[in-house]
Amino acid sequence: MTRIAEPAAEITAQSGAASNRKMTICYPFAGDSVGGSHVSLRGLLKNLDPAQYRLLLVPEFSDGAIAAHFADFDLYENPARPRGSFTPGEQFSVSKFLSTFTGLKERVRFLREHGVDIVHTNDGRTHATWSLAARLAGARLVWHHRADPDALGLRLLAPLAASRVLTVSQFSLPKKQIWSAANKAEVVFSPFDTSIKADRDEARQRILGHADLPADAILLGYFGSFVPRKRPLLFVDVIAELRSRSNRPIYGLMFGEAKIPQMDEALRAHIAKTGMQDAVRLMGFQSPGHEWIAGCDTLLVPAVSEPLGRTLVEAMMVKTPVVATRSGGNVEALAGECGLLVEPENAAALADGVEAILEDPQATQQVLDRAAISARERFSEQRHAQTIRRVYDDLLT
Repeated sequence: MTRIAEPAAEITAQSGAASNRKMTICYPFAGDSVGGSHVSLRGLLKNLDPAQYRLLLVPEFSDGAIAAHFADFDLYENPARPRGSFTPGEQFSVSKFLSTFTGLKERVRFLREHGVDIVHTNDGRTHATWSLAARLAGARLVWHHRADPDALGLRLLAPLAASRVLTVSQFSLPKKQIWSAANKAEVVFSPFDTSIKADRDEARQRILGHADLPADAILLGYFGSFVPRKRPLLFVDVIAELRSRSNRPIYGLMFGEAKIPQMDEALRAHIAKTGMQDAVRLMGFQSPGHEWIAGCDTLLVPAVSEPLGRTLVEAMMVKTPVVATRSGGNVEALAGECGLLVEPENAAALADGVEAILEDPQATQQVLDRAAISARERFSEQRHAQTIRRVYDDLLT
């Protein structure tokens, strides 16, 4: 674990961001699974001027995947690792929140010792674990919400603890009610490397070789963790529906992995139950994702209540057609007719969408051209970083 001590003059009492010192921002992490929030945060960090900002990254595990993902930045030992690690996709319950009080004193001491001005949290566990510590240490808290608006912490804790709530979509904004963080919340779209490019023919050949598929295969991609919200079982049903309609060589490629054994077992059992053992291929986690998305004929997104899926935007940039459910942040990502939205929880509707994409290549190409322009205008890292810098400055002036 790299730990670089700052000059004593830079670590002062909490009194706002003085003009003669760097603003100190702390980014704690939970668990050890790299996901979209970590990719987004890395895009932000590389656009923060080190002459203005001192960044403290605090992973749960000093030698894990998250630490490796942020190895280019200063990493600090977690002052109070939780007894049980956070599992993405699992609901964060009241009992789990109460368990975060263990180590509160150590986290407060850490923030004070390092003169932290702002704590920027990015998932349910870090919201719960670090929000009260930030308040007690006199730091501001940026609560970056990447889940649905009914999340327990957003409803109950954020109104009290958060200095500012940032959400990745309008869908994720807290609801306006008597006890709410709505008056201090705003939407900040996640950042993407808008310079990414992909050779679609080359990407297709890579997939065909990797999965040992015929040259005329129709490739439908699922990208993301195998968690209930993303509806991996429904993806299998769509492949079965399409296969039942014709003899076309349609294959479902599932890129990702299950975060809990039960989900992996359920998915494999469902593939067997539907007789899709040959048609649905488990491709594992592959990176960078956009280079594999580019090889698919269609990105299929059956997810419901997804705040804002990164894969939709990446598909837009590499000109892979998207068929997604009309739910959550999917609607905002594909705004302006940048993809095809269909009824949620409906395998037949999703299959209809795929057929519409495949059967009208001219109309599909118009959608793809429009989507590529829209993605680069709305989701750039520079635009995201500019907004976050403004939020930081507003909190300390």
